[in-house]
This record gives sequence, C-alpha cells and structure tokens, in this order.
Amino acid sequence: MTAGTVAAVQTGQVRPLGPKTVPSAIAKTPVTGPVEIGPLGLAGDAQGDPARHGGVDKAVHVYPRAHYADWARDLPARADRFAPGAFGENIVLDGLTEADVCIGDRFDLGTAQVELSQARQPCWKLNLRFDLPDMARQVQQTGRTGWYLRVLAPGLVAAGDRMVLTARPNPDWDLARVQRL
Repeated sequence: MTAGTVAAVQTGQVRPLGPKTVPSAIAKTPVTGPVEIGPLGLAGDAQGDPARHGGVDKAVHVYPRAHYADWARDLPARADRFAPGAFGENIVLDGLTEADVCIGDRFDLGTAQVELSQARQPCWKLNLRFDLPDMARQVQQTGRTGWYLRVLAPGLVAAGDRMVLTARPNPDWDLARVQRL
C-alpha cells in the first residue's frame, strides 16, 4: 500500500515578497488541529497570484519533508531557510516522494478524497524567497518539486493524518519519470 503521513498542514496570507514587494502567499505556517479542505484548497489559505496559483487543479501543494535535508546539504549557506513552509507547501508529507506517486493517483487525505493533478512547476518567486537567482530552475532540475492535488470530496486534514492511495490509473507515469521526460 502506498501511503504517507502528514507532518504538517500549512496556510499563508498574501504579503509583500522581495525588494520589489510583489504580492505572494508563498510563506506558509503550520495550522493546529483539523483544517477544512475543499475544491479551492485549505480554509484560511491564500494565493498572491490566483491566475497562476491555486484553483481546482492546484488546490493543495504537497511537499515531501525528506527534501528539506537535501536542500540544506546542497545549499548549506541557506540551510536555515529549508524548513516546512519554505516552498509554499500546504501539506508536508513523510513517506512519499515524486518517485512514489503518479499522475491521476487518488488518495484519502484525512477525511477528504484527492487526486494528484500535476507536478509543481516552480515559480520565479522561489528565487526571491531564497535570494538565489536560479532557485526555481534548481527545484525543477532536481525534481524536488512536490505536487498539486485536486479535491474530489471535501473533508478535514490535520497533522498526523495519513494520505493513503485508493486508485492508480496511470502506474507508468510517476512524477519522477514525467519530470525526466
């Protein structure tokens, strides 16, 4: 059985980011207790650019917790920045990475039902967030992007909940493979 454990549920509000103070909700902070998850994402979460972020196909951003240590090793001068919420993720997940999940996978997530819609396509705002002009490119090249979920049935999600695979219609299309192609 393919499953992961929710290490943290996180939301954020639109705030100025970078020297030009562009609006962004990339900074996410942990939420205590269950959070409603619906077709447009988590209750209390916002996007700074709703034309490019959020929506039904990008309702929830999942990021594997294992990646933070990889980033800290790769970029030790910025190691303190690689913590939950740094990449704009709503769900920090233990136990699964891009190599373990496929496009179209369906999961029970807390009491919600979700479907993996796509890999995250890193945004240029990561460059501002980490003060590195090529951070978005590095995220893409490493394949440590995380992924987006669409919500099939609303529910509640909290830290400690499981994300359990219920259907895998495209077993040959794990995200690591898709990203390599």
